[in-house]
Amino acid sequence: MSSAVQVHLTQTPAPANYRDNSRCYLTDSGMHIVLQGEEELLLRSIQKAGRKLDQLGITQIAPTGDGWTLDRQWALAQGFTDTQNTNHVEFLEADKPQLQAITDAVRWSRELINLPSADMYPEELSERVVEKLVQAGGKHVQYRMIVGDDLLQEGRFGIHTVGRASARKPVLLELDYNPTGDAEAPVDFALIGKGITFDTGGYSIKSNEGMVAMKCDMGGAATVSAALLLAIKNGLNKRVQLLLCCAENMIDGTAYKNGDIITYKNGVSVEVVNTDAEGRLVLADGLLRAGELGAKKIIDAATLTGAAQVAVGTEYNALFSVDDGFADFALQAAKAEAEPLWRLPLAPWHQENCPSAFADTANSKPIKGGGAGGASNAAGFLLRFAPNNGSGWLHFDLAAAYQGNANGLWAAGATGIGVRNIAKILNTAE
Repeated sequence: MSSAVQVHLTQTPAPANYRDNSRCYLTDSGMHIVLQGEEELLLRSIQKAGRKLDQLGITQIAPTGDGWTLDRQWALAQGFTDTQNTNHVEFLEADKPQLQAITDAVRWSRELINLPSADMYPEELSERVVEKLVQAGGKHVQYRMIVGDDLLQEGRFGIHTVGRASARKPVLLELDYNPTGDAEAPVDFALIGKGITFDTGGYSIKSNEGMVAMKCDMGGAATVSAALLLAIKNGLNKRVQLLLCCAENMIDGTAYKNGDIITYKNGVSVEVVNTDAEGRLVLADGLLRAGELGAKKIIDAATLTGAAQVAVGTEYNALFSVDDGFADFALQAAKAEAEPLWRLPLAPWHQENCPSAFADTANSKPIKGGGAGGASNAAGFLLRFAPNNGSGWLHFDLAAAYQGNANGLWAAGATGIGVRNIAKILNTAE
């Protein structure tokens, strides 16, 4: 007989010795979660119950009885995840294969993000992603890494500029998943991930409080890599190019400075007015490469702006696009996967919101946090580099990717929100 604590869904309210609003309670037969409220609210209640079980020191649980949909089991698992990812959920047999695939992908993304920057630097991140995806995709996976000064030879000036001051060399990882068997097959998707494995802010240096969690600034790279892993496990039959733009944003005598100008491969010149707005500088190279590859659709993901968190909090990811049809598809995919996603404004004129007297654009406004509308202005900067004037392009600003402290829903650290959403788009978009 299983030693896992049984978790039941019930219509029976909490006993009289509990508060009137208690959504879960314990009996000799295990944890009971009261089926109350709309589904979105119920999923939160289930996730909170999972957190309480983790906080009790329990390491194995089993959803038992009726009412357990796949999303309800996953909500329980999200709450019942400690920072070290050692807990175990015995999923119902009918949903176990799908939920195990989600668990494997999300736990991998969390592991990548939660590791300290001493262990997770640009080349190490790239090598771990290659190893995992070769294991999943086998002969369908090929890759190359452009490292250090070789980036200059290929015109990847943003990644090189941001990463050149670190003892850890910057890297552009290009990984090709091509299950078609045709080397000339068109690229259905390009996935671009911000892989800043540590962000000091550069000369626009962060405070100690602002820097303490900056190992998480490669959350975009981890998210798109894990989304590709999950999509492969779910039978992906499309060609996908994964582009990870990896660097450490450090300071020494060779570091880039405010007032420097970067001229990209497409001729766009950028004045650096804030070295802490580095994510968009590396993603620009990824977008240009996606255009060179002729990708039909492009998704980038990044822990890009604090402004997105101000707008949507840390429980939603923010979505930007000038392609209404593709954006609507992404929102429906998020709803289908029970992952919170909210679309924020992006119009072509956002490209002009960071003007420079010395270059085509600045990388931000010289104001703390980029000023009002900072997340939209960052997306507008990226739109300058998106192929086809942004048609077929989505930008995810991953406001929900990381929790600085444990709370009622999450353990401290990475959450994995975004992995299911992006994998769903890969598997279902035409």
